[in-house]
Amino acid sequence: MRVLAICNPVCGDASAVQFYETHVAPLLKEATVELDAPVLTTTHDGHAGQFVTQYTESVEGPFTVILASGDGTLHEIVQTLTNTPPKGVRASAPPARLSFVLLPCGTANALYSSLFPPQSEEDATSTDYKLSSLRAFLASGTTVPLTLALTTLSPPPRSHNPPRTAVSAVVASTSLHASILHDAEALRASVPGLERFKRAAAQNLARWYSASVTLFPAQATGRVELWDPAARRFAPHPQSTESDPLVDLSGPFAYFLSTANVDRLEPAFRITPHARDVPPKGPALDVVVLRPERDPSVEMDSREVREAFAEKAKAVLGGAYEDGAHTVLRYAEDGCVLTEGDGPLVVEYFRCGGWEWEPDDIDDRAHLVCADGEVFTIDKGGRATCAAVIPVDDKSGFAVFV
Repeated sequence: MRVLAICNPVCGDASAVQFYETHVAPLLKEATVELDAPVLTTTHDGHAGQFVTQYTESVEGPFTVILASGDGTLHEIVQTLTNTPPKGVRASAPPARLSFVLLPCGTANALYSSLFPPQSEEDATSTDYKLSSLRAFLASGTTVPLTLALTTLSPPPRSHNPPRTAVSAVVASTSLHASILHDAEALRASVPGLERFKRAAAQNLARWYSASVTLFPAQATGRVELWDPAARRFAPHPQSTESDPLVDLSGPFAYFLSTANVDRLEPAFRITPHARDVPPKGPALDVVVLRPERDPSVEMDSREVREAFAEKAKAVLGGAYEDGAHTVLRYAEDGCVLTEGDGPLVVEYFRCGGWEWEPDDIDDRAHLVCADGEVFTIDKGGRATCAAVIPVDDKSGFAVFV
């Protein structure tokens, strides 16, 4: 199989090149693995995507990319390949599978830590742990295909702007998560590591987002499903029937996030824990939603009410760090958040085939959409529509060595 290698020298703690040269190159040499091109050390945004796309235009057949980076560089490659019109060999040859060997050198490494859950904080930083995907490749191990979340950003009617497509292999989100990623990018140079995300979260916790949502049924079940923590299973949503499987959600929203392939966004942050515990059949997204007006104590919208609800949102996000405990939180009659009882669930946890987000024109922040860390803006009067897709067979699409 043809093999390429790419290092992103600025992701995470900027250790990707050193990690590759010290730990990866010797193992490849020992296994007599030869690269089809010199190792690419990226120098600018889009470099990895351009490199891989140009390679597919001149070479036919499946290939492997050894990727020393974070989730963002994988997203860049998948996004570029998906959105670039085929030419050269790629235009005439049948689709070929791209399999990734992941070397977790980014900040959060969501995909890697979901495929290889660390046993401890120390485990997540060990060299042996970081070489798990490479060892699977060298042992001719198995690959798992990646589900993609394709988010189409549609302009308003009569607009001359064409639709745009954002491609995710990890997360597609709006609301708080998209705002955090938007603001964290501005802090990248001055605040290292995960701390910039925590600071951006503090800046945005009290925001609410005005939008309406439609959830689409998953292909395998024909329904939108809702997690039932008492039964510990997904069950059809009461609104999702055989004749009318769509589910409509009204805003405002505090949190709206969907994942593919992952149960966590950081090694310890299991935001959609049942993506691993109860894996979906076929293409599907796990969606976590937090809507303030489900809180019995919320009777009006004001700064004070939003700040009080922000403390509950903080409890939800804290629960994700406790092995996904946020999915069992319930409201008491007075709006207090409890870990038991039979009150309304604080978090709505759906499994579906996709979703449509239509933001209110006057809410600028509701127009932000995040796809694997890249933030897009919906045109005023437009909408975002996200759908889960999987490879048509084992010879196409994207996969990861596990």
